[in-house]
Amino acid sequence: MMNKSVQEIYGNQVRIRVCGLCWEGDRMLLVNHRGIYKHDFWAPPGGGVEFGQSAELNLIREFREETGLRIKVGSLQFVCEFIQSPLHAIELFFEVTATGGRLFTGSDPEMDEKEQIIREVKYLAESEIRALSPRHKHGLFKRGKTIEKIRGLKGYLKI
Repeated sequence: MMNKSVQEIYGNQVRIRVCGLCWEGDRMLLVNHRGIYKHDFWAPPGGGVEFGQSAELNLIREFREETGLRIKVGSLQFVCEFIQSPLHAIELFFEVTATGGRLFTGSDPEMDEKEQIIREVKYLAESEIRALSPRHKHGLFKRGKTIEKIRGLKGYLKI
């Protein structure tokens, strides 16, 4: 069951999100969320696009808030659309490079301190990602089951 605050803040609207694919060798940076579902949910860092700010600026802000890292935003890799009531998201996935900062588990400023949904931030190896239950990780992992395939994803993906 979805956290009531998550449903109130993000539900019943189309949400445009920016997400970053950040690599440390063959390990991918992921954020563990709790409250979107009853179980953990691992996804690349990212968040909503704010009116009047470019996708790049939004992604830089989201990385700083969630991970503590400063990044350089690279090319757009692919777009995902997720529709599962009450959530509907269009997600723009960019390649990013960490340029500084210190990795830590950040927070989601839209959520109350007691209801934070970000639980952990870390780089995961392909074997660690594969070991997660499919429902505990972002739908992009259905399309890219290996790091090589994730790095090669292009176009529009309905997940």
